[in-house]
Amino acid sequence: MATQRLFFTAVLSVGLLAPALAARAEEPKAAVRGVADEDLGNQIRQAVGTADTAPASRFEARRRGQEAAESAIAVLRSEGYYAGEAASDLGDRDDEDGEAVPRAVITVTTGPQFRIARPTIEWQETAPSPEVQSAGTLAMALRRGQPGRAQDVLAAEGRILSAIVQQGHADAQADPREVIVDHADNTVRPTFRIDAGPLVKLDGLILEYGGRTRRDWITDLTPWKPGVVYAPDRLGELERRLRETGAYETVSVSLAPADQVTAEGYRPVILTLKDRPRRSLEVGAGYSTSEGAGLDITTTRYNGWRRADTRIIALRLAELQQRLDYRVSLPHWREPRQTLAITASVYNEVTDAYDQTGASLTADVTRRTGINAYTTYGASIDGGRVAEILTVGSVVIRGVDRDLFNVSLLGAFAVDNSDDPLNPKSGWRAEIRAEPIVTFGDAQLTYLKTTAQGSLYLPFGEERKLVLAGRLKAGMINGAETFDVPAARRFYSGGGGSVRGYGYQAIGPRISSTPLGGISLAEASIEARYELTRQWGVVAFIDGGAVGENSFPEGKDFSAGVGFGVRYNLGFGPIRADIAFPLDPRDGDAAFQIYISIGQAF
Repeated sequence: MATQRLFFTAVLSVGLLAPALAARAEEPKAAVRGVADEDLGNQIRQAVGTADTAPASRFEARRRGQEAAESAIAVLRSEGYYAGEAASDLGDRDDEDGEAVPRAVITVTTGPQFRIARPTIEWQETAPSPEVQSAGTLAMALRRGQPGRAQDVLAAEGRILSAIVQQGHADAQADPREVIVDHADNTVRPTFRIDAGPLVKLDGLILEYGGRTRRDWITDLTPWKPGVVYAPDRLGELERRLRETGAYETVSVSLAPADQVTAEGYRPVILTLKDRPRRSLEVGAGYSTSEGAGLDITTTRYNGWRRADTRIIALRLAELQQRLDYRVSLPHWREPRQTLAITASVYNEVTDAYDQTGASLTADVTRRTGINAYTTYGASIDGGRVAEILTVGSVVIRGVDRDLFNVSLLGAFAVDNSDDPLNPKSGWRAEIRAEPIVTFGDAQLTYLKTTAQGSLYLPFGEERKLVLAGRLKAGMINGAETFDVPAARRFYSGGGGSVRGYGYQAIGPRISSTPLGGISLAEASIEARYELTRQWGVVAFIDGGAVGENSFPEGKDFSAGVGFGVRYNLGFGPIRADIAFPLDPRDGDAAFQIYISIGQAF
């Protein structure tokens, strides 16, 4: 077992190091000398760049050296070394056959780093209020004595404008700035010339729309009253409220031109909407060696009740599950940023742990707080026939049918700070859920089921081709022992959505090859994603998980798997194909598992 772990770790390490080894084979366009500061030297080398081959002649080497010197000077000035110099020359090095090959060399003299001195703002035309001026000065954030980097000066001007716009001056603009680079005292003295323009107050909407939604319903979503001072976030919130309904193909919110000011001195807001088609049909499919094939068919009707509503019929046909859902979603129900969803379902599940046939009705309300945080509360009732493993004394019985009904409440909080739902490259996600559940029928039980999970995405490099992704998940059931909880409500692990390399539900307690599930869960995944081209990418990963019969899984419950895969980007998200190997196989476990689906694993 230790040898197998070592082998897979070595394979994974080679996969992660391959891009770096490939990069080393490239030829630097010029060698860089004379830079003591490591960070500055790395910036210059990166700007100089690399070539696929060595120069073919001394003329080609000189040309590369001249280009490299120009790139080095640009970096020096951007970092505040305005007196810096870079001289190019030729050197020789031996190739693999021992022959001399010309090589460009640049010698950099940085000189002193110039420092910021007396940054000021000159207000053009009519100066804004003292409060707005203070906001602009504070946002400038240039300290005397800090390095006079060009990007810091440019960023300061952007911050000044942003702060003024946030204070209600929607038409603020920057006139050409004056930056004095003084070689006598090695200082940089920037003067920003800002035209703040008038203070803007908002009026109502000018609605450019001929679609199905009621105009009064749209108007009620406006997050301001006439006369309020303009702020970009107010317009952004209206756009967000309309986009999150999913009912519109185009949403555009903009401030009316200055010549459309009303008699009260207010500026209207122009809202342009275009409905998406009334109906859509989506078909999806997936396959894994552990869970078999699956087909999903979803049809959606938009705006049937003229309030950006959606009605969804979803059919899932898979080897382990057959399910039909009818879902009604009413965005901005009773008040903005609040969505009511009602779902009725019938289902049949056939798994190694249990068989279940039943129906459910769920109603929940999700409220968005801020930009990307969501609070959900709701209730559901479900009932049906379950065939599961039972323990009666010391006798284990399989296939006993029980008619069970469950009433549950839901409280959940989620935050999504990732940059893409299907292919995240940066940011993070987190969610916590709590479900008090009452079971009655052929069993009477009350318990609390809690789960929490989070994921993190870290990009590397300017083009973000390498992404390290991590996931953690934990769950606990309080108030009941494992065999008291209906089998369909216990925790399971293993498969494409949890720990790859193992069969569906295969991790955790078993009787023979039958999963028992548990009352505690812990899972973790680390994945390295590397983008080879715009369409193709490769992945290496390690997954681990445990299901326990106590309040927290024990070490003996833990299993891990490793693997690799490929990704093909469809534009809206990737198709993924993974192969994974169990590091802790037990009797009956396959040597590997294959997974094919849409979207990243997490």
